[in-house]
Parts: sequence; structure tokens; C-alpha cells
Amino acid sequence: MKINETDIRHGENLYQNARLEIREEIIDYDVSAKLSFNDAVSLNKSLSLISEFYDVKAACSVQGSSIYAVALGQSLADAVQKVMDINPVDFISSMIVVSSEVDSETAKLLRYTNMIVGPKFTKSAIEILESYNVRYVTIKTPLKDYKQYLPEDVKSTSMGTFIQSPNLSELNKDSFKVVTKQKPSVEQIEDAIFAWKVAKYLYSRSIVVAKDLKTVALVQCAQSSLVEFVLNYACENSKDAVLASDMPITEFDVDVASQGRIGLIIVPNASEDIVKKADKYSMSVITTEFTNILY
Repeated sequence: MKINETDIRHGENLYQNARLEIREEIIDYDVSAKLSFNDAVSLNKSLSLISEFYDVKAACSVQGSSIYAVALGQSLADAVQKVMDINPVDFISSMIVVSSEVDSETAKLLRYTNMIVGPKFTKSAIEILESYNVRYVTIKTPLKDYKQYLPEDVKSTSMGTFIQSPNLSELNKDSFKVVTKQKPSVEQIEDAIFAWKVAKYLYSRSIVVAKDLKTVALVQCAQSSLVEFVLNYACENSKDAVLASDMPITEFDVDVASQGRIGLIIVPNASEDIVKKADKYSMSVITTEFTNILY
């Protein structure tokens, strides 16, 4: 079934009412049960992210508008297992969004989660999910076409209504530049692109640490010592990992990254002093020439 104007269970809090206003062009989907306002926020945030990986096996966990973990895998079950391993506590109660058909093997890993969102579900997967009362959403619109349905972002405030275009930024060969003497490996470049795509959907002032096409640690909206904070969370998993920032970093950040044995940093831009510092530590730096998220 599809949801309509009266189908929203409740707003952000139980005592808040919510409604859905249908636009002319929306994605094609089915839901197994009614959604709440928070469900809708989680679904749209994570579905935008996962559509970046429509042609591979990808999974992410989300609650509200906060992304907890993202991973790619050889199989969908492999990607989901990685997401679970990254943050097992929050995995239990989160929404999981995936890029390909959910089979029985994957469904067994998802049986204790809150909701599953994916393009297809096998009959056996649905039987498993329903036996554990796990809600699921089938996205029938191809994920490769998902961005065509992204609306303008509207924020209604006491000052008026703010409207901005959707974030459709893409890396390209002209803006993607290695600016250090140390050249990255193919694997590091793949991790850098992966981390950049994840950072694109986080709040401003965010850092993503990624390795082997999965997030090791991420932090959003921090005000100071951002790199130090995220590397403390990553611990030994930061060795040879990639660090992606949606904002310029400082020389101190490069020092901290070297202590965490980061192999590559991808940032919007890097000053000459940053490049010299990275060269000192034999660290690669890639610049994208634009900030993913403005603040």
C-alpha cells in the first residue's frame, strides 16, 4: 500500500500531529505499515545517500536524520553485516536502507531492526521480516533515477520559508586533484570517493573516516577538535584509512591525522602549508574545489 494525507502515525513526538501533502511527481513505492514523521525523515535522508551506490551492493543505518554507518560489500548480506559491525548498538533500533534485493540471508541479519527499505524483497525475505514484525518499504522507482525526484529543500520558520535546490554535486576529473607528492593507491581513491559521497549527506562540519569501502567513524556538527574527536572514535581502525572533510582543515588537523596513521585526506581545498605538512608525513591529499555542505 501507499501512504496518503491521513496515514502519518504522528509527528516528531507522539503528541505532535503530522500530515503528508502529495506532490505531482513522487517515487513509486509500497509500505507494509504506516510511517511516522521520523520514519519519513530517516527514509528520505538515507535513500538519497544510498542512491549514490545504486549499481553496487550497499547498506546504511539511520535514525531520524542522522546517518550512523555506511558500507559496500561483495553481497548485500556482506554490506549489511559490515554496517552491523560498525555500530551494533544503534543497528538494532535503526532503519536500514539497501541498494539491491533483500534475500533470506540478508533478512535474517535484519530481523531485529526497526524498518527495512530496499528496491525488492524475495518472498522468503518477506516471510522472515513479517515473522519478526519488521516493517519494510519497497522502492519501485529505480535508484539510478531517484535524484530526478528530489524536490527543493523547504524550511518553514518564524522568519519565513527558506528554499534551496537539492544537492546534486558530483565529483569530476577537473576538480578532483592530488596536490601532494605522495600519490594515493587505487584502493585509497575508491575509499576517498566513497567517503566523499557519505559526507555529502551529513550535516555541515562533518568528518568521515573510511576504509575498505565502509565508514570507520563519522562525526557531525562538532565545533572544535573535529579530526581529533573522530580519530579517537576510530582508534586503531584509522590506520591507512581515508579522512573526508566537508570543510578546509588546519595544520593541526594534519598532525592529528598523522598520529592516527591516516593515509589520505580529501578536502574542498588545501593551502600550501597544508600540502607541505602532508608531504612531511608522506600523506596524500586530494582536493575537490568545492564544499559539499555549506554552513
